[in-house]
Amino acid sequence: MALIQMSYLSKALFRTVPVNVILPVDKISIPGGNYEDRAPYKTLYLLHGLIGSYIDWVSGTRIQRFAEENNLAVVMPSGDNSFYVDSTIPNNDYGTFIGEELVDITRKMFPLSDKREDTFIAGLSMGGFGALRNGLKYADTFGYIGALSSAAHVLENVDHGIPGVQEVFGDFEKAKNSDKNPRVILEELVREKREIPKIYMACGLQDDLLEANREYRDMFKKAGADLTYVEEDGGHEWDFWDRQIKKAIEWLPLDRSENGLGSGNVSGIN
Repeated sequence: MALIQMSYLSKALFRTVPVNVILPVDKISIPGGNYEDRAPYKTLYLLHGLIGSYIDWVSGTRIQRFAEENNLAVVMPSGDNSFYVDSTIPNNDYGTFIGEELVDITRKMFPLSDKREDTFIAGLSMGGFGALRNGLKYADTFGYIGALSSAAHVLENVDHGIPGVQEVFGDFEKAKNSDKNPRVILEELVREKREIPKIYMACGLQDDLLEANREYRDMFKKAGADLTYVEEDGGHEWDFWDRQIKKAIEWLPLDRSENGLGSGNVSGIN
C-alpha cells in the first residue's frame, strides 16, 4: 500500500495545499511476484473534522488497512475549518476545491476511475457535513456519501456555538437558504427528479449531535433517498469513527476478494 504525502497549487484556494493519498498500487501477485494491474481504482475522498488536518484519518483510524483490503484509493485533503463550502473570505472556495478541483486533479495524477459509481465521499463531524453538502451538490460526480457524526446542525441552529462559523458562511440566514445547506440541495434534487447519491449515516448514542443526525435521517427518508442509518454506543471520538469507517467501506460497492501480497500479508510465502 502506497501512502503518498503530496502538495499542489490549488486554483480554488490560491495556495499550495497538502493532501494524503492511499493508493493500492504495490500489491504483488502470488505466484510470480509481479505488481498487480488493477487500475483504475475506486476512490474515496475522505474529509476531516473541525481543527483537524489531512493526517487525521491515517493517525486516528485503520483506514490504510481497510483501503488495502478492498483495493480502494483514498484521498484526504486539508479543509482547515471551512466546513467545505465556498466561503465569503476570498480564495477560500473549499466547496469548489473538494467537489470539482480535487477530483479532477487527482484523476490526472493517479490511476483513478472517472465513473460516478466508483467515486465516493465521506467525512466525520465537520467533514460529515462537508461530505453531505458536496456529495449532494456534485451528485453527478459522487455516487455514494458517508457521513459520520455529522455537524448537521451548523446551518439549522444559530446557537450551536461553533467558533469561526460567521466568517465561513457570512450572512447566516442567506447561507441557510442557499446551496451551502445540504437540505436545500436535497430539495432541489428531488424537485428536478435527479438521482440522489446513496447515503450511509452513523452517529453515537452518546454524541451531542445525535438529534441533529436523526433529523437528517428523517429528511433523507422523506425524500426517498437510499439511506443506511446506524446508531450505536459511542461519543464524538476516534474509536467510534474507526469502527464506523470500516462499516462504511464494507457498505461501499468494492472488490472483496484480494489475494495479492502487501504489507502485513505474508500468507502463501514459504
